[in-house]
Amino acid sequence: MNIRTLIAAATLAGLSIIGASQCAFAADATAARETITPAFAEAIANVPGKTMTALVVDYAPGGKSPSHRHGQAFVVGYVLSGAIRSRVNDGEERVYHAGEYWTEKPGVHHTVSENASATEPAKLLAIFVADTKDRNLVTFDKK
Repeated sequence: MNIRTLIAAATLAGLSIIGASQCAFAADATAARETITPAFAEAIANVPGKTMTALVVDYAPGGKSPSHRHGQAFVVGYVLSGAIRSRVNDGEERVYHAGEYWTEKPGVHHTVSENASATEPAKLLAIFVADTKDRNLVTFDKK
């Protein structure tokens, strides 16, 4: 099963759970060992035109995401379990453990996002604050 199929299945499942989700993705067919599940999407009442959307990213041992961007969304990555290796743009590569987080400014390039362990799974909560009309919250680089 490729990443496009996983994202489509997760998006459809999420829509049935959370109603009219504002969460959508643009991806290529690059295979990765991750599962993306929509958690919620909610309009921000005191910030008209903005929506907060959350995805749960489950990484198998050694799993990784292809490098990608999040458009003009502000992103918070929060590690739920395990350890996640991350790097944004040409910055420092860092390993975040359960309970730790990082942020990504709009327009940055997320060059490394992967499970830091080859033997244990890891789980990440990705929270996006974006324009409600923004449908491309994750755009994977073309190879």
